[in-house]
Amino acid sequence: MEYRDYYEVLGVPKTATQAEIKKAFRRQAREHHPDTNPGDAEAERRFKDVNEAQAVLSDPEKRKRYDELGSNWQAYQQAGFDPNQAGDWSSFGGAPGGMRWTVRSTDAGDLGDFSDFFRVFFGDGPMGAGGGARAGGFSSFGSAFGDPGAFQAASPPVARAEAHGTVEVTLAEVAKGTERTVSVDSRRLQVKIPAGVADGSKIRLRDQGVTLTVKVKSDPRFTRDGADLSTEIRLTLSEALLGGEVPVATPTGSVKLRIRPNTQNGQVITLRGRGLPKRGKPSEKGDLHVAVHVILPHLDEPAREEFAQFSEAHPQPDPRLRP
Repeated sequence: MEYRDYYEVLGVPKTATQAEIKKAFRRQAREHHPDTNPGDAEAERRFKDVNEAQAVLSDPEKRKRYDELGSNWQAYQQAGFDPNQAGDWSSFGGAPGGMRWTVRSTDAGDLGDFSDFFRVFFGDGPMGAGGGARAGGFSSFGSAFGDPGAFQAASPPVARAEAHGTVEVTLAEVAKGTERTVSVDSRRLQVKIPAGVADGSKIRLRDQGVTLTVKVKSDPRFTRDGADLSTEIRLTLSEALLGGEVPVATPTGSVKLRIRPNTQNGQVITLRGRGLPKRGKPSEKGDLHVAVHVILPHLDEPAREEFAQFSEAHPQPDPRLRP
């Protein structure tokens, strides 16, 4: 098993601050990300390497153990140390410098993309004193390396199968985009929901091995067609005949809709850019189509007589007769 120089992987000195490590990781991850290097196996390998280096060097406790290990690794190799072999270690004289090693437990399912080196020294497995037969390394080296017969052969790492979950959002959140904390396989994950996301869309968290299905809650006020929305509005007879301004709902609040005089029942008024953001083009929005429904008043006898006189004075052409 070959020693891995995580500082060299990130291109930083051993005296690098956490800020310098974070900056180097972001630069390297951006450069080698699979999405920007499709089909490039070397870029994918480099991307995994920088993630592994970041996992150790960004954790103060792991970094401390790693730094201690680095100064003694050659002694282990010269002594013939092989973490994958069982045997009597009494001839090693214990850890170099009398060092005592303890490695914290980590869920082996989280280590599938890491190297054997990482799994052995930062994983959890059968080689530790009192440790169970879990894949990917060991949880403790025991009291000292000189403890004979305290080790068993390590099992091969078990990769975590891709996990699936569901995230539910409202139409108002689709209009603006949002963030959610979701629980998948006992893990709490923070996920960004892009504006304009469609019902049934998949969001993949590559670094977590998780795929989320988006469920958009139905909103009885609207029907959706891509980025376009349709809704209805009720008008009084007076508003339809004389015109005016009335409020109409949008996913993010209400706006004033101008009603022109003599607006017909069933007429559709389109508000440009009042729909949802378009997928991949969040600065562009669809339209809101508003269907008009004129509600006739209930007239008493005197009012009907007045209306009859009005109708005689202002007769309406027969709408059933087409020119």
